[in-house]
Amino acid sequence: MSQVILRLPIVKARTGLSRSTIYERIADGQFPKPISLGARAVGWLESELDSWVQARIEASRKSDASCDATK
Repeated sequence: MSQVILRLPIVKARTGLSRSTIYERIADGQFPKPISLGARAVGWLESELDSWVQARIEASRKSDASCDATK
């Protein structure tokens, strides 16, 4: 299985989050950790990022459903 590594500009575009928010959430354990690509370069596994995005979508849909049920 081939792994695709995404660099920060693509991660920001896919998530809609800023650089500082991404690193804040990594520190809080709420975002996938990057992998080291060298002394000054990191990237994220596309599969882990996709899973994280999907989990956010599902959490949002559940939240929307519970709000609709209280109306």
